[in-house]
Amino acid sequence: MLRDYSLQPADVPVHFPALLSASRKEALRTDVKRLLKERDAVLVAHYYVAADIQDLADETGGCVADSLEMARFGRDHPASTLVVAGVRFMGETAKILSPQKRVFMPTLQAECSLDLGCPPDEFRAFCEANPDRTVVVYANTSVAVKALSDWVVTSSVGVPIIEHLSARGEKILWAPDKHLGAFVRAKTGADMLLWSGACVVHEEFKFNALEDLKKVYPDAGVLVHPESPAAVIDIADRVGSTSQIIRAAQELPHDTFIVATDRGIFHKLRKSAPGKRFIEAPTAGDGATCRSCAHCPWMAMNELEALAATLESGDNEVLVDPVVGTRAMQPLQRMLEFQAQ
Repeated sequence: MLRDYSLQPADVPVHFPALLSASRKEALRTDVKRLLKERDAVLVAHYYVAADIQDLADETGGCVADSLEMARFGRDHPASTLVVAGVRFMGETAKILSPQKRVFMPTLQAECSLDLGCPPDEFRAFCEANPDRTVVVYANTSVAVKALSDWVVTSSVGVPIIEHLSARGEKILWAPDKHLGAFVRAKTGADMLLWSGACVVHEEFKFNALEDLKKVYPDAGVLVHPESPAAVIDIADRVGSTSQIIRAAQELPHDTFIVATDRGIFHKLRKSAPGKRFIEAPTAGDGATCRSCAHCPWMAMNELEALAATLESGDNEVLVDPVVGTRAMQPLQRMLEFQAQ
């Protein structure tokens, strides 16, 4: 029986971002803008990183987006250098799609619990034990795991791709997120064998506490990322990826939303839907460990000082073995071609 690959509290770092004065922040912002020009670099940032870095990406002609759009933007941008503010698999994905470009991150210590919870050697053995299944992996995995797969998917296209494969009679081996996999399986009815990993942020949202919060805000809409437990998903008004959550906040009529995803997204939500109120879904309640308290500690490692230091020094370059990167590009390309249909 497959063991549980969810991280334990001791495996999750505690990170306290530096407290900077307004003058120090402004000096760092000025340095970053100058260095991006000098290095012929563009900054791409995930919705979960600090608001200061999201704003810098927007202000300097970069982008703030989900992981795949970050990589596609970097691929299509004329800059010779990409600076990826996110977690390590995002830097690797950018490098896979842009092997001719140099890719840097503010820190290479920014991991992902889903990536860490899917060790390549153990995943290879799992695949070899189930050779009759099509291997579909979530984007939140290492380049080595992607290279073992037939398809890579994001949370926004997981359902249609699995529907497509299931309609062809294919049985699926899915990794690494068990909650997202269960959501996709429920939506599609596909024959799916699930790896047992989880996101430390989304797994902590609690149904009972969310139900109690809904009593306080009965008119609030509930927006949930599908990496969350099934009971939390079931109470949602809209379930979707980060980009889909932002779009839902704009489209739905509610004035207030309870949001079950990393609270880093609130900066973009407030900019995209001004005048609306956003409340964190609770991570407290029975059995709570608060490994993340609704914010990924690895995302929090993307700080202004680290960003400026990387641009100044040229440290923290993302390197991918060309052979592994070429193999990993194949399942990514299948997804991109599917999306383009």
